[in-house]
Amino acid sequence: MSSTRAVPLGSQEPRVRLEPRRSSHFDGEDACFLASRYGLVADEWQSLVVASWLGRTPDGRLAAGRCGLAVPRQNGKNGVLEIVELFKIVVLGRRILHTAHEVKTARKAFLRLKSFFENERLWPELAGLVKEVRQTNGQEAVVLTNGGGVEFVARSRGSGRGFTVDDLVLDEAQELTDEQLEALLPTISAAPSGDPQIIMTGTPPPPNADGAPWRRMRAAGVEGKDRRLSWHEWSPQRVPDPTDRDACMAVAAETNPAAGTRLQWSVIQDEHAQMSFEGWMRERCGAWDSATLGGVIDVPTWLGLAVPASVAPTSGAVALGVKFSADGERVGCAAAIRPDVGPVHVEALGVAATSDGTASLVQWLAARWRDASIVLDGKAGTGDLVQRLIAAGVPKRRVHVLTTDEAITAHAGMLRAIQEGSVTHLAQPGLDAAVRDAGRRKIGTGGGWGWSSLSGGDVTALDAVTLAHHAASTARRRSYSGEVVVA
Repeated sequence: MSSTRAVPLGSQEPRVRLEPRRSSHFDGEDACFLASRYGLVADEWQSLVVASWLGRTPDGRLAAGRCGLAVPRQNGKNGVLEIVELFKIVVLGRRILHTAHEVKTARKAFLRLKSFFENERLWPELAGLVKEVRQTNGQEAVVLTNGGGVEFVARSRGSGRGFTVDDLVLDEAQELTDEQLEALLPTISAAPSGDPQIIMTGTPPPPNADGAPWRRMRAAGVEGKDRRLSWHEWSPQRVPDPTDRDACMAVAAETNPAAGTRLQWSVIQDEHAQMSFEGWMRERCGAWDSATLGGVIDVPTWLGLAVPASVAPTSGAVALGVKFSADGERVGCAAAIRPDVGPVHVEALGVAATSDGTASLVQWLAARWRDASIVLDGKAGTGDLVQRLIAAGVPKRRVHVLTTDEAITAHAGMLRAIQEGSVTHLAQPGLDAAVRDAGRRKIGTGGGWGWSSLSGGDVTALDAVTLAHHAASTARRRSYSGEVVVA
């Protein structure tokens, strides 16, 4: 039976959009027009990205020194690169190094760009610009008489040596390592134009991928404060019920700008039926909160759950969470309260160096055990703290050290509460920073995980909040009313 319903089209507007302020320069429009003359017509969303990447400041320099595009596979990100690269080498005479994770991907990009310069009958003006086309595997390049050109390489520890370019393109950025980036960055240190640009494109990193530089760029894009960064991200606002097919297709429409055009709905539906839900959300919907080693918490969602202290609950089941960092150098404390009605509310109470001692923490906790349950985690210091709390008069039954299974449940529950909007928190800079930096570390052998830092920083505050949230969510109701946090 045929359907007369209109085919839904993918959203042309990214969920996360950060663009440096630019003047009324029209390089973006010119680049899209140039490409259209040679058969590459930009979609609305592609034009949006191109305009941001090529935008200029009033003094004529590129407004964005760094550009990132995160969009699910097969939507046309390579088309964006082709439009920009064609314009940069033909009109601006810039030199570009295009890198990819795999040789086959780099070569595919080379063949696509080379095709613009091969048709002497249809496009003699482009063919006439060619100085050299190198087709040797691993040394592919298109070099023009105006000084512009693109060289294509697969990334390795030494792949950047010998190149001096204006633009560094890092495709498949979800696989990019810090070691590779450090080898490649010197290629633009002495950019001939004096105005270098870095471009990263990719998808959320899959399990066991590195992608640390990509995750850092994404974190900066989501934070939205970097004035030199252009970031466009198509990703879901919420994770749908895996069994609700209509909701899943709605999310696909929000996150795939090419859905309904070059990306057919029948293909998307088949992928949903065959892939794991986690893999489908990551690969087809661009979900950064899937089982990757980073990008776990959607920062805009988290920030949207902040409430002022004046409306935070003051009565309900109260819990205090204490977390020792894995190296034992820091200890964090947090509070959570579960009111009779409404979401659990959490607050970070601070993180301190264990080298300063825990006497004040013991004293503070010992004064509050009648009003709140106390939960601890972290092998480096929990045993000693438990003994000190008991010595300070806290009954042993009122102090609970989480088991491995409980820790796994606590972390999964905290992430779910954030995704579902069933938790609130104060806008605390330290806690917000930990959320932005939160990746995953393996716990146990059954697929469990806990928080880890993407940048090598500190997520102890988030760990403590997670413990408190879990304890408050599972605690018996206590007849307590009053402030938990004290200066």
